[in-house]
Amino acid sequence: MNCFVTGASGFIGANLVHELVARGHHVRALLRPSADLRGLAGAKHERVDGDVTDRDSLARGLRGCDWCFHVAASYHLWLPDYAPMYAANVDGTRNVIEEATAAGCSRIVYTSTVGCIGLPKVENGVVTPTDEDAPVSEAQMSNDYKRSKWRAEVVARELAASGAPVVIVNPSAPIGPRDVKPTPTGKVIVDFLNGAMPAYLDTGLNWVHVRDVAIGHILAAEKGRVGERYILGNATGNWTMREAFAALEQISGVPAPRIRVPYFIPLLAAHVGEAVSRFTHNPPRAPLAGVRMARYKMFFDPKKAIRELGLPQTPPHQALADAVEWFRGNGCVANGKHPLT
Repeated sequence: MNCFVTGASGFIGANLVHELVARGHHVRALLRPSADLRGLAGAKHERVDGDVTDRDSLARGLRGCDWCFHVAASYHLWLPDYAPMYAANVDGTRNVIEEATAAGCSRIVYTSTVGCIGLPKVENGVVTPTDEDAPVSEAQMSNDYKRSKWRAEVVARELAASGAPVVIVNPSAPIGPRDVKPTPTGKVIVDFLNGAMPAYLDTGLNWVHVRDVAIGHILAAEKGRVGERYILGNATGNWTMREAFAALEQISGVPAPRIRVPYFIPLLAAHVGEAVSRFTHNPPRAPLAGVRMARYKMFFDPKKAIRELGLPQTPPHQALADAVEWFRGNGCVANGKHPLT
């Protein structure tokens, strides 16, 4: 297949390109001039310079393509002005899907987020993971990033209902190799490895190997039902931060933090940090949006993707081990061991 990938230099996008190439597909990668290409090293691809807000570059790149993967997104939990993020995430999604439909793509896979899925229910201290059918609305989107992704997903669903061959995927918390920036989740692992994680919050994530997420995109193009959405997560990956740190200690030999911080402390610090940022226009160390999201255990049930797509289920422990190996081998860890060859 001829494949068009937006966000190809990002964490999920780069791993997707590698998986597509490994399966013999031809990849056109939409890239900005300033894109960091380290994650794409070793993956043969055709570069298309452009941006999701530039319809001409989209039309040029999509010409003759069979599949379109719209992975690109502006992901910021704090900005002095959120208008560019809405333009990229909402208007950009409309641009990509409309141009891909006009180009005759047989499948358009839109990468959303589990942030657009209803929050897990908690009863008597027990968290019940939610799935794609959990009731949710824009009113539950607690920050501008989530609202922008929600509106983008609404656009994707509306265009699917009008005939665009759109399948939506909602990754949970991917970890693994090629996390160049790193992502916020990856930074948690990097900070842990560097001994910069003295305490932990009582929160949790659905940890999933980024390779499974990348393969899930391809499976969505092959088997996904138009207009449906699929959580790309791990059925055994609903771990608290304490459980994740215990696994990281076992993998890395770095001692896990033993102190649990009460939620009000980082919440207060985030309020102070954002107040300062309004004057300095520099991002706060801990954005209020991130701290508020950490109040919930983001546990999800990916059974639909497992059942309908055949989503791989790499054990979360292996996903963490692969992330540790990659970060240590790529200069992210002080005195890192076991460098990659």
